[in-house]
Amino acid sequence: MEELGRSIESIISRVGGTWAVVLEDLNDGKQWKLRPMEPMYAASIIKVPIMAAVFQGLENGDIKQEDMRKLKSEDQVGGCGVLQHMTPGISLPVYDLITLMIIQSDNTAANMLIDWIGADQIYQMINDIGMEGSMFHHKLMTPPAECRLENTITANDMNNLWRKLAVGEVVSKHASREMVDILKKQQLRHYLAGKLPIQEDPLLEEGEAWELADKTGENIGIRHNAGILYVEKRTMLATVLSKGVNERASLQALQEIGWEIYSFMKKQT
Repeated sequence: MEELGRSIESIISRVGGTWAVVLEDLNDGKQWKLRPMEPMYAASIIKVPIMAAVFQGLENGDIKQEDMRKLKSEDQVGGCGVLQHMTPGISLPVYDLITLMIIQSDNTAANMLIDWIGADQIYQMINDIGMEGSMFHHKLMTPPAECRLENTITANDMNNLWRKLAVGEVVSKHASREMVDILKKQQLRHYLAGKLPIQEDPLLEEGEAWELADKTGENIGIRHNAGILYVEKRTMLATVLSKGVNERASLQALQEIGWEIYSFMKKQT
């Protein structure tokens, strides 16, 4: 793990900016950390605890699977996602909103879910997970005047969240499994997974057997990717956060880091 850490430090030293990284091999419990408690603007990474709070609402019965939410024009915000381009008045079930929020990082879907469950439930979930250095203050893509405080995370907090998801301790085993399944359907695959080999395709009988359940986040000078990487029988938690970085250089760095993590795991199998 230390050798992997040195490779990652070499990559990010060429890029500049501030990076926070936590890796944890769930097979042997070994960790590698760089600035684990550094507060970072959360960007779309905050959507993972929002998802967990919604699943808690489903588990409690406060929200039902068949419940629908109507899209209103005032819900529609920019950034990622398709709902900003859809016709107001359509109704979507909660599960579809969760899926859009995660796999397309849809900001409109995220804000609709925040309004649905309420900010207090998100605060509570962050506390329940033990994300002591993380805070939720505002919806996504809201005007700056409305955002006096930022949504923040730390790499250590995100690692705790991924670990609990991986072992079935967020809300319930069933809910954790469902959340991981949604995260595996992520469509923004050009970060940590950008240089990984073609995934195994049983129809073509080719490719490599790996899966990534992850979430991305970005803003001006900010680029994050974090999740659970499965390579054959090994599982690695990987949280890589950055700020004050160049857009193109940070993307390349994340792809190189993803390749280093994957290569390390392949050697351990």
